[in-house]
Amino acid sequence: MTPHDPTETELEAMLARAAEQGAKRALADLGLDSEDTALDIHDLCCLLDVIRLVRRTVLQTTVRLITTGILLALLAGIVLKLRIFGGGP
Repeated sequence: MTPHDPTETELEAMLARAAEQGAKRALADLGLDSEDTALDIHDLCCLLDVIRLVRRTVLQTTVRLITTGILLALLAGIVLKLRIFGGGP
């Protein structure tokens, strides 16, 4: 190794600084370099969680409504059939 060659520790430090500068530049390019960025990202994650919950709830509610509709149709059919064939008084 010549006297001008950086040591492994110096290389790691240079790489760490370059990575940090690159990350800061990328965040700035995306407009995420303000002090509120962490809060904004947290809020977005919470919003995505709520969207997933709403989607799941809508699906469950739709299945329940369809099931209830089918059961009511069957019940109405049974009531009509009993009245037509004189099942009542």
